[in-house]
Amino acid sequence: MTATSRLPAWARPRDIADLIRLSVPIAVSRMAMMLMGLTDAIVLGQYAPGELAYVLSAWLPMSISLGFGVGILLGIQVLTSEMLGTGREAGSGRIFRRGLWWAVLMGAVFTAALLPFADPFFHWVFVTIAPVSETPSSVSPEIVASSTASVTRILALGLAGHMISQACSYYLEALRRPLLVTIVMYTGVVINLFANLALVAGWWGFPQMGAEGVAWATTGTRWLIAAILLIFVAALTPAFRRSPPAAKEEPRRQLAVGVGTAISNIAEYGGFNITFIIATWVSIAANAVYGYSVQIIGVCFMFYLGIATATSVRVAEAIGRGSQEEVRNAGRLGVAATFVMGVILGVLLVIFAGPVSRLLVREDAVIGGIAIAPAIAGLLWLAAAVTVFDGLQATASFALRAQGMVWLPSAIHISSFFLVMIPVCYWLAISLGRGAAGVLEGAFIAVFFAGMAQLVLLEWKTARPDMVRAA
Repeated sequence: MTATSRLPAWARPRDIADLIRLSVPIAVSRMAMMLMGLTDAIVLGQYAPGELAYVLSAWLPMSISLGFGVGILLGIQVLTSEMLGTGREAGSGRIFRRGLWWAVLMGAVFTAALLPFADPFFHWVFVTIAPVSETPSSVSPEIVASSTASVTRILALGLAGHMISQACSYYLEALRRPLLVTIVMYTGVVINLFANLALVAGWWGFPQMGAEGVAWATTGTRWLIAAILLIFVAALTPAFRRSPPAAKEEPRRQLAVGVGTAISNIAEYGGFNITFIIATWVSIAANAVYGYSVQIIGVCFMFYLGIATATSVRVAEAIGRGSQEEVRNAGRLGVAATFVMGVILGVLLVIFAGPVSRLLVREDAVIGGIAIAPAIAGLLWLAAAVTVFDGLQATASFALRAQGMVWLPSAIHISSFFLVMIPVCYWLAISLGRGAAGVLEGAFIAVFFAGMAQLVLLEWKTARPDMVRAA
């Protein structure tokens, strides 16, 4: 018996190679969006570290909007992958066009809602219900509220562009062209960096705009990426070619896959961004320490998202071929790869905690009497632990949705990120006075619960003899 034959069926070298071949470009591509946020934070950390709270808090309504939109659009990827698995990808243009219209509509609706909503909402959050009357950084709650609202309004102008680019990315990845998406996204990262240096750092004679400069750089880059991806989709795919008539249930299935993911995204994105509000209630310094730690978690999560997305595609293709065994093996391989990646990233974060913290924020940065860089370095070991279970819940839930299980994974997300994370973070950070460390500890408890629950659900689902296409 050879060493290869003794491996579990889900760990065959051929399957591992296929997962790597698909997940690496997707992870690298997805990381581009996090790198845009990370470069925003780094430039702010070097030139205006006290304004990070305005950007992070602004992402609460933005993340809920984007989470819903990106979730709805996931149906593009799942249904296109099924068509690819059965050799019908030439007729997939109708799926993309349907998703593109949804992207434009959602972007317009959310932008119209956020523009007048931002000011009263953040005044309520930071002035009316804030548990402290003044932030320890000597910045009044009124200034925090108005600055955060201003950043939100600027970011809202890029919502439609972000959703259009996401629709294009899902479609290209499902057609196994993730490298093209990667190239475009990293072009956007470079452009965003130069825009930040101009508008935040004041290079080339531009005025230093702080957090608002970050928002303008992000919004402009989102629209540029959307335009480039649309050109590639039109030129290289059947997106705008005539398609065969859709099956009667196809629009409903495409929407149903996305609705479950949208609810999960709202829970996860909204829950995490509410923790930024909790950190700001503690102090601007606590927001900076916790916020920079979460930036690192977000970059690590892109590795897991690549594995999760690739696992979803492989599960959907196996369903298209009608093989329950391949479905089960694809899910288990994705989970194993997530744990391996978690160990690698965790070790790297612990070893390089000091250099990473000094990269994020200048070494002499002090807010409210707290040295920010050493405080960040002291939390990165816990951030490493958070990434493992955050990745596990993503991979397992993606595999479940590709098999047609939508609402139970969504219920786990809602329970974890709203019913567990928010009250636990508040209790640890404010009631027990643990500050930024308490917020991160609460986040770990929530993702641990989510990861283990999704894993148990995945094993139960794949053990069942029946097989259902996504939603």
